[in-house]
Amino acid sequence: MQCHFNGTLLISVLPPLLVTEFLLGILGNGFALWIFCFHLRPWKSSTVLLFNLAMADFLLNMALPFRASYYISKIEWMFGGTLCNICLFMLAVNRSGSTIFLMAIAVDRYMRVVHPHHPINSLSVSKAMCGALALWLLTISMTAHVFTLQHINTTYCESFMIETEPKHNQIWHKFEFIFSFIVPLLVILYCTISIIRHLRGRQLAQHAKIKKALCFITVVAVLFIICFLPSNIMQLLILIKTNQLAKTLPVSQVCPALENLTTVFYITISLTYLNSTLDPVVYYFSSSTIKNICRKVLHLPQTKTDESTEKKTRETGSQSLIVFFSHLLPHINKIPSCNYKKTTTT
Repeated sequence: MQCHFNGTLLISVLPPLLVTEFLLGILGNGFALWIFCFHLRPWKSSTVLLFNLAMADFLLNMALPFRASYYISKIEWMFGGTLCNICLFMLAVNRSGSTIFLMAIAVDRYMRVVHPHHPINSLSVSKAMCGALALWLLTISMTAHVFTLQHINTTYCESFMIETEPKHNQIWHKFEFIFSFIVPLLVILYCTISIIRHLRGRQLAQHAKIKKALCFITVVAVLFIICFLPSNIMQLLILIKTNQLAKTLPVSQVCPALENLTTVFYITISLTYLNSTLDPVVYYFSSSTIKNICRKVLHLPQTKTDESTEKKTRETGSQSLIVFFSHLLPHINKIPSCNYKKTTTT
């Protein structure tokens, strides 16, 4: 038996949340893709990962208006079964793609800081693109099962169905949802902790620039946990509760007993899309180059990069030396000269 909920609370809560996430995500990630494609040159291997993360977030945001209209219409899907599966697939593949590329970015930072001489740090852009393509193929293969999910009717468009006897594709769908969070979470936490310990071990953590970078890395990890952890906890609770209730209650009473948990789950899963609206902020603060390009495009004052600051310091030092010697030269000219007579010995 499949549970079909009326979703009274979801109808009022989710539409404004999804519309807000759509507007912020489309503007932020669209602007980021424009920067990557037309202003950021040359690309590096890390740029390839950021570009693919922005692409995953942008495609995810494209599906949000359909979900918003679904809840505005009081959980009535009006676009047909085929578009329902396409929409659910876009949400699944790009949500998993976001977590996987965030994990890849964390590994890239870890290798550059903790193992700076490893050959992987010198990967060419073409090899990085091949690696990104492999990650996309992995993500698609993990989420393609969404097209095999069966719905109660053509107007009920959900991928996380609650069933007393779930089918294999539904079990895999929920496993993939949790797996694509747990593994990136563990990797991101490991990379973040290792970077912090490495820099503190070398007594670099008190340096202003390093301290700012450590704070930024920590914030990224915290935001990842805030956006993705609640929905995964709720999904685990639903799986455990469903198994318990199916053994103790009549089938007709299982769905009403799970309605509150399901409502909270759908609210928390909508919060996962919030991560896609925050990623452009990650791009902005992750690189001074990207920051200055954004400020130039938006006609804002440029920030001083480390290179320009160092150059200015060298120029200031050179000017100081010139001024010092210009003041010293007149005094040198006043020093009486010594005449040495050449003596010859016979």
